[in-house]
Amino acid sequence: MLETVYRHHAWRISWRAAALACGLLICGGRGPLPVNSASAAAPFAKVAAPGFFRAMLGRFEITALYDGAQAVDLVKLLDEPPTNTEVALKSEFLENPVPTSVNAFLINTGSRLVLVDTGGAGFFGGRLGKLQSNLRAAGYEPDQIDDVLLTHMHRDHIGGLVLNGARAFPNAMIHADRRESDYWLSKDNLDKAPDGAKARFQGVVASLTPYIDAGRYQPFETDSEIIPGIRSIRSYGHTAGHTAYAVESEGQLLWLTGDEIVAAAVQLANPEVATAFDTDGAAAAATREHMLENAAKQRALIGAAHLPFPGLGHIGTRGAEWQWVPLDYSAAAP
Repeated sequence: MLETVYRHHAWRISWRAAALACGLLICGGRGPLPVNSASAAAPFAKVAAPGFFRAMLGRFEITALYDGAQAVDLVKLLDEPPTNTEVALKSEFLENPVPTSVNAFLINTGSRLVLVDTGGAGFFGGRLGKLQSNLRAAGYEPDQIDDVLLTHMHRDHIGGLVLNGARAFPNAMIHADRRESDYWLSKDNLDKAPDGAKARFQGVVASLTPYIDAGRYQPFETDSEIIPGIRSIRSYGHTAGHTAYAVESEGQLLWLTGDEIVAAAVQLANPEVATAFDTDGAAAAATREHMLENAAKQRALIGAAHLPFPGLGHIGTRGAEWQWVPLDYSAAAP
């Protein structure tokens, strides 16, 4: 029986070979006649894979979440001669305005789910706001989040706190440096702000008020342990209370640095370059230089809000300049 089947398949293979030979040789080398050609090209998918990336940090699981990207005019944003910015971008194969990721980071400690920053949601006309869907694609629901830690209160970091005016993370406690919320929630600061900047203050009020009213906002003093394994690190300069977070498990270290690096193509080579959004450009530059030196020395993993998704990597050196070394995909949690 097996021999019969073998001969049958051998005959089919021989027949196909003969047909191929006819197409290539007997029929003038034009190739086999089409048997079942497609009537139209395949449609474009136009959708990338879900925007999340996982990596382990000791016993903690880290999930980078993509909120979207916006084009940023770095020539206008950076406090340096435009020609310098253009040369730096060209060396990195970038064109201005530069597509800039907005990343948030979810930490599963085994007992708590902690989200660092929330993306921009509806503040940016549809360019951002993918965090909720990517959180679900990663296997979590918004009501599972126990804590939200804010690096600072610019709208691309806090916009995702609310959805249709309600708390987007109904069971979460919100944490931020007291200096940060005192600055943005101050009516005096709102009244003194230029007309073009008032919307930033109003955005903070709209995003935080539902949590404050529910008793779910808890400011902290700088350099304190917020949750076991996660502590705040003052990184003032970009804003009045800008904060980084150090996450540590089993001797492995991750720093979530917020906006300490906004334009890697320029600021890694020249950390002293400030941005138009820095409250204190000199302080922001000093903070950035300190972070780069210590990250390289301690070989800490970095989670950056605006480096290309997933924004996870290490700080190395290239000659006299700092270098961003992205976390390899093979490091992703199984």
